Amino acid sequence: MSRHILIIDDEDDIREVAALTLEATAGWRVSTASSGTAGIAKAVTEQPEAILMDVMMPGKDGPTTFREMQRTPAIAHIPVLLLTAKVQGVDQRRFANLGVAAVLFKPFNPMTLAQQIAEALDWQPKVAAA
Repeated sequence: MSRHILIIDDEDDIREVAALTLEATAGWRVSTASSGTAGIAKAVTEQPEAILMDVMMPGKDGPTTFREMQRTPAIAHIPVLLLTAKVQGVDQRRFANLGVAAVLFKPFNPMTLAQQIAEALDWQPKVAAA
């Protein structure tokens, strides 16, 4: 059975690259949303196994969206990984106390993104045949 992950990012190209990457390299099913509000709604209806969410989004940013998810019983159990532009050491500490599963950095390597997610969530990787 393949994993199901929800990607929440306001940038179309990031959503597309991440979705194609996770589908191609890991065989995962991917859903996407372009805002925190849309992401919360999609998470409630689709119940993904994990959420990969951008930190910087217009309107409701990643940390705000994450806190709202934690107050929503239907999705509070879903692990969230934040995706942020790399700022040496700063972001890791800033988000550590939020309770997210991991902080991943942009630009990400498409070939290792599924592996990074799987390791952060302690998933046994299901790698598609080459």
